[in-house]
Amino acid sequence: MKTKSRFKIFRVSSVLFILLFVNQLITAQQTYEFPFQNPALTVDERVNDLVGRMTIEEKISQMMNGAPAIDRLGIPAYNWWNECLHGVARAGLATVFPQAIGLGATWDEDLIFRVSTAISDEARAKHHEFVRNGSRRIYQGLTFWSPNVNIFRDPRWGRGQETYGEDPFLTGKLAVQFVKGLQGDDPKYFKTIATLKHFAVHSGPEPERHSFDAVTDERDFRDTYLPQFEMGIKEGKAYSVMCAYNRYNGETCCGSSSLLTGILRTEWGFEGYVVSDCGAIDDIYRGHKVVATSAEASALGVISGTDLECGSAYRNLKESLNKGLIKETDIDVALKRLFTARFRLGMFDPPDMVEYSKIPYSVLDSEPNKALARETALKSVVLLKNENSTLPLKKNIGTVAVIGPNADQTFVLLGNYNGTPSDPFTPLRGIKEKLNGQSEVLYAQGSNWVAGMPNQKPEEELKSEALEAAKKANVIIMCMGITPRLEGEQLRLSIDGFNGGDRTRLDLPDVQQQLIKEIKALGKPVILVLLNGSAIAVNWENENIPAIIETWYGGQAAGQALADVIFGDYNPGGRLPVTFYKSVNDLPDFSDYRMENRTYRYFKGEPLYSFGYGLSYTTFSYSKMKVAKKINSGDTLTVRVKVQNMGKMAGDEVAQLYVSDNSASVPVPIRALKGFKRIHLNPGESKTLTFEVAPDAFSVIDGNFKRVINPGQFIIQVGGKQPLKNSADTESGILKKMITVI
Repeated sequence: MKTKSRFKIFRVSSVLFILLFVNQLITAQQTYEFPFQNPALTVDERVNDLVGRMTIEEKISQMMNGAPAIDRLGIPAYNWWNECLHGVARAGLATVFPQAIGLGATWDEDLIFRVSTAISDEARAKHHEFVRNGSRRIYQGLTFWSPNVNIFRDPRWGRGQETYGEDPFLTGKLAVQFVKGLQGDDPKYFKTIATLKHFAVHSGPEPERHSFDAVTDERDFRDTYLPQFEMGIKEGKAYSVMCAYNRYNGETCCGSSSLLTGILRTEWGFEGYVVSDCGAIDDIYRGHKVVATSAEASALGVISGTDLECGSAYRNLKESLNKGLIKETDIDVALKRLFTARFRLGMFDPPDMVEYSKIPYSVLDSEPNKALARETALKSVVLLKNENSTLPLKKNIGTVAVIGPNADQTFVLLGNYNGTPSDPFTPLRGIKEKLNGQSEVLYAQGSNWVAGMPNQKPEEELKSEALEAAKKANVIIMCMGITPRLEGEQLRLSIDGFNGGDRTRLDLPDVQQQLIKEIKALGKPVILVLLNGSAIAVNWENENIPAIIETWYGGQAAGQALADVIFGDYNPGGRLPVTFYKSVNDLPDFSDYRMENRTYRYFKGEPLYSFGYGLSYTTFSYSKMKVAKKINSGDTLTVRVKVQNMGKMAGDEVAQLYVSDNSASVPVPIRALKGFKRIHLNPGESKTLTFEVAPDAFSVIDGNFKRVINPGQFIIQVGGKQPLKNSADTESGILKKMITVI
């Protein structure tokens, strides 16, 4: 009886299931005009159905960043171009975090994830507000062309400010978190889509980028220029990559099947889409002259793997088809990748099915996001010098003179690819509000940024005003440096020290140096504050100014953060993500892409300030380093070390782990960062840190240019800075162990 009863129940259940299934099919047929509109189908089924219904003209129209609507299919217009390098950009109000180089200076993976999560919250809120108002224009979509993970190989590159610095490991680790925060963790829908750029081997010169050929050997290519992209794809799961303007070893990056198919898709398993840099398809025939016509360039781009063009050259794909340069199936491959992205963003599903569409507009410029911008600015500040504990200053110090061209200019805080903050804090404003009447604050611009810029006040007049203010002051805070209008993306500027967005010298412009020297000659205490996106060779200043602070382009809260640091309400813990060289003469030619004598990994000279460098108002000690003496090839190495705050002030320490290969038979870096942790310690507090060093830390690019584990002896060094002496020497404050990989 029990068996028969169960059978009857099974039969009834089966009938009910079938009836329910049939009912769903009927409902689906009644509800949706086309199958691709049905959210119950898989993304592949929906994409295949949609693309199969499109004419060739419609297909081609969707392969450029400004994709028009297809009304007969109910496909709305979409512009793929949006930016969020350090906040949602170019679309009005948004929280503006420190420029990317400042994010790099935080050395804080968790912070970067929180920052990008806040950015993607604001991005979703803004996008849906635009759509509600019937607007689908440029800078309003959900596909973002960030982060820039190119290596800042030379401080002269004007766009280096957009990167996380000169090290592949640090860049890759931060990029992974930035990508994860942008794309979210929903198994079905992307929150937004992140784009790793510019692939590959791209870092100036800016004036020549549309025709330049970056040449390297395979070892530098694999060991320096690729790892951070690979990490962003394999670990971060970035769904988009932007190909670069330049050629690499003779092949245009947006027309390179070896880059876009061989490495991205075959080696790394990339499943997303590739977008060209803006105008890069035109460059294939106009700048690089690899082919003769736009139709040929467009065909080469698509066949090589560039699915989407920023520009309009792909309009010529119909001509490419007619001439037999490309097949419609090639276009279909690219188009399906693009519509897969749009479906996975939830653009064709009811909003209530997509949790991210419910993010309220009130998240924009919210108090939590403002607080996060301030925290990030604080963590990006690097204390470069503090002779005789000049800092922090007392708030009742008397009269404070704030002097310099960067003291009260909002645009300097914002870097490039920026949004518009509602309430930005310049250094002057931050200092005034911090002191709040406890000390008098005087202000003078002091100088122009550089001689010869248009619409500037006479230098002598500016200098006279500054000297007058300085004479009345008990302490002088000088806010100097450069601006995003001097260093940046292909700027129309040629002036002493700057050319086309790049720099031609590393020191401060002459007018600023002269002002600093005359102010210092007054015999008053001077604090030098640098605002900039790249390393500055402050050699004289390092010898003569007692305190120097690096603040980068610190975002909307830069002035608050600076005041917090100067007056002791925050203990600086940022670290340099780039080497500060003493002179441009220390470097190879700017257009030489070989890594020899570049970055801390290969530089054999003495830097002004080293990669990983940064001071604190307290001191930290390292002890009890534990590590195995031998490990097997392919094993992960566990390193433990105790860190203690030995001072009287709470603060952040950035513990850094470097590996040096003592046995390599091929060229290898002098040392390479392979682990880092930013921690907060109260006075007297200690923590034991554990580093898990991946097996590839003990690998080399061999004679066949393949990455292989290299058995032999390696030196592991851990401390709060990079070891500057020969890796075989012992340096104060840095723990060292020799291990053998067998």
